[in-house]
Amino acid sequence: MSSECNHDCSSCGADCSDRTANQSLLARPHPMSSIKKIIGVVSGKGGVGKSLVTELLAVGMNRRGLKTGILDADITGPSIPKAFGIDRKAQGDDNGILPATTASGIDIMSVNLLLDNSSDPVIWRGPIIAGAVKQFYTDVVWDNIDTMFVDMPPGTGDVPLTVFQSLPIDGIIIVTSPQELVSMIVEKAVKMARMMNIPIIGIVENMSYALCPDCGRKIHVFGESHISDIALSHGLSVLGHIPIDPDITKLVDDGHIEEFDKDWLAPALDAINAIG
Repeated sequence: MSSECNHDCSSCGADCSDRTANQSLLARPHPMSSIKKIIGVVSGKGGVGKSLVTELLAVGMNRRGLKTGILDADITGPSIPKAFGIDRKAQGDDNGILPATTASGIDIMSVNLLLDNSSDPVIWRGPIIAGAVKQFYTDVVWDNIDTMFVDMPPGTGDVPLTVFQSLPIDGIIIVTSPQELVSMIVEKAVKMARMMNIPIIGIVENMSYALCPDCGRKIHVFGESHISDIALSHGLSVLGHIPIDPDITKLVDDGHIEEFDKDWLAPALDAINAIG
């Protein structure tokens, strides 16, 4: 050990016998934040309804009387504010950035709350996007949050890696759809989570079926689901099946997702509540 050592191994490149191994990459939340539980919502590909599942989980948890927040980590495709009808910008004070709050009291932070125009594209490279997501955790004052949901971008790139390394994730929900491709997609998400030692709470299948408006029969638009077999092969539970429902589309488009009143994700909410 050098006589000039400051004992801060994180800023030192020397190969020293006293060097502390396995330095934690976890970021520190804002000093005024209080977050009890963080749940990631992930998928191995885009277009499976990950943001919708995040919104429905947040609404359901909030309805159970728990203070809920959403960190929108999908920087290039942020859709959370629109679903909740938020068109105002995030505010700030001397302490930091303050999330926007929905009509029912859900706190939200999204890049769309910072842009001059919500339709402006975010044309940033991966490291800058990952850095912005990290700042949503470190620079935003999350006040007394019981459960924070992190809406992740699809895939296994920079942002999911940053979230898994920087935030103390208590578990993830994997979102899938019934297509044949789903087996490979689920496996990618499962493998990444297990490589990063992130607990997997279970799987939610979106677009599982459509109900015939005349007879109520389930129509499997994308073919019969094999999600139960896939989940079993990975030792996971299926925690919900969300149908194709025009009413949900209207609620999202109108910014009224908080009016959603179905219990399709009750098993997922129970599983999340059981953590820790």
